[in-house]
Parts: sequence; C-alpha cells; structure tokens
Amino acid sequence: MKKILTLFAVVGLIAFSSCEGPEGPMGPPGEDGVIAEVYEVTNVNFNSANNYNPVIALNPAIFESDMVLVYRLAEVNNGNDVWKLAPENYFLADGTLDFGFDYDFTKNDVSVYMIGNDLAGVANSFRLNQVLRIVIIPGYVTTGKSVNKADYSNYNEVIKKYNIDDSNIKKIKL
Repeated sequence: MKKILTLFAVVGLIAFSSCEGPEGPMGPPGEDGVIAEVYEVTNVNFNSANNYNPVIALNPAIFESDMVLVYRLAEVNNGNDVWKLAPENYFLADGTLDFGFDYDFTKNDVSVYMIGNDLAGVANSFRLNQVLRIVIIPGYVTTGKSVNKADYSNYNEVIKKYNIDDSNIKKIKL
C-alpha cells in the first residue's frame, strides 16, 4: 500500500510541475528601471513683466500621477552646486516673511512663482538669471512607499535614489 501511495505522489508531482499556463501581462518596471527625468532651465527671471511667475512648458507632457520637484541653484560652494528645494522662504529679522519661491504644475507646464510683499525690492541675485532644475519622478514609484523614501530636500540624494544620470540633463532656456 505504501508503494502505491508513493507512486501516486511521484506521478502527481511530475504532472503538476509540468503544467504551464499563459504568460501574464507585463508589470510596471521596478525602481531599477525608473525613468525619472531632469530638466535644467537657465536664464529664469522673476520680474513684473511675468508677474514674478515664469511658466516652463513640459514637452512632452507628463502623466498626471507624476511627482514634480523644483530646485533653485542657490550658490556654488567650493565648486559644488547647492540646490534648494521649493518652497523656499526667506524671513526678515523679526520673523515675518520677506520673500520666497514656490511652484505648482500641470501635466503640461511648471509655474514657479515668487511670494512676498515687495518683490521688486528683492535683490537681483535672487530674481534674475536664476537656474532651476525640474525633477520628474513617475507616480508609480512614489505611491504608497514610506520605506527607503528619498530626502527630497537633498537634490543629490534624489538623483542617487532614482538612478538619474546627472550628466544627461535636458536643457531649457527661457
């Protein structure tokens, strides 16, 4: 009896291991296959002519689920670029807001704007010939993940986390 049960078990194992169904649909690529993009926009001016709100067109359009981060080149320190994530605010000595930068976006463009009471009085070094980097991260990568989340305030960490080739940045000039 034991031999018959063993025989059935072996035959059943062979039969079930040789079954194969149709291949399922392709899933989204993993983080190693993330296609994040970076655009560098130069010669950005915040002035009364554009209502302190330059708008940068995205071509091609992005998906509505994508995440957009905007960084401003704040300074160069010992040959290294220092990028600050928007929103970025500057305060007066008494703690009230002097001015700042913020942004919003659609699938077709990114609107970067200044906030504050006297934007015309803000130093030209903050308003004229600014360099921005716009990082676009596919939405499926950021949805529902709190483990190993990048520190979005750190441009270099974001570039590393999403395997972005920093030497292959798409340039836009306004």
